[in-house]
Amino acid sequence: MKSALTLLLAIALPLFALDQLTKWWVVANIEPPENPHPVIENFFYLCHWQNTGAAFSIGTGNNWFFVALSAVTLVGLLAFYLRGTFRDLLSRIGVALLVAGILGNLTDRLRFQHVVDFLLFDLHVRFANPWPAFNVADSCIFVATGCFLLASLRESRKPAPTAAA
Repeated sequence: MKSALTLLLAIALPLFALDQLTKWWVVANIEPPENPHPVIENFFYLCHWQNTGAAFSIGTGNNWFFVALSAVTLVGLLAFYLRGTFRDLLSRIGVALLVAGILGNLTDRLRFQHVVDFLLFDLHVRFANPWPAFNVADSCIFVATGCFLLASLRESRKPAPTAAA
């Protein structure tokens, strides 16, 4: 149990700090909704987007709904994690990433009443031109989803336990 909690904190806290540090820099240095600043011309830009919705700006204007949803999800995740529900390493890493992401965006919603998004990629493909702006917390949530999917696939490949005769 102690090692599981150590893993959670070792992953979640530095990523939460990185998320907040990068957002602090963006808020201090880029005026919203100023034109994106090219980092790699025609591909990667820094911007300052204030998102009151969720992924892809779904539910825009419902900041307090997302505050409540985030808080409930965070409490539930931590309760299940501390009860040992997530047994494999990949799932535990996924939970740590998810906690970092939820905390990062929840902190923004409480401080600013919106999430600060600032990473903008132009993938030069239809419907992703540019891809919606995102942040470090969003990246953590995305990678956590991948961890859960991989853990699920690995679990489904294990042979089913045989019934005792």
